[in-house]
Amino acid sequence: MVKFGLQFKATLENVTDVRPLGDDFRWFLKLKCGNCGEIPDKWQYVTLVESVPLKGGRGSASMVQKCKLCSRENSIDILGDTITPYNAENSETFKTMVQFECRGLEPVDFQPQAGFAAEGAESGTPFPEINLLEKVSTGEIKSLTARK
Repeated sequence: MVKFGLQFKATLENVTDVRPLGDDFRWFLKLKCGNCGEIPDKWQYVTLVESVPLKGGRGSASMVQKCKLCSRENSIDILGDTITPYNAENSETFKTMVQFECRGLEPVDFQPQAGFAAEGAESGTPFPEINLLEKVSTGEIKSLTARK
């Protein structure tokens, strides 16, 4: 299995602590099959609240899918303890916001959607619904470590 980190980069002005809101936050990803290289056209999402058992009783994952091209069963799991906010001091730099543990899949793109929250940098005013749909190099997926 391999861990991938989603690195986030943004220009923050007067806000800090940009983060996904709640365990039901949906991470929209494009996922590539590690066996045949197929990348479906549709965005797929994973969330912490969903857990699917793996074949053979090998635990569970946030999502299990069968590749439409090669029929291989692949999975991706969100590592919940790796979710970290993007703060004002991170502005203009890449920071890993979340890590995914992948078996047979490789995240190749990220689409920010609604569900992010932030707060005022000086005032602390909560902004519970930040929309990041205008994607301009906001996310990058990098492989962190490879383990067998």
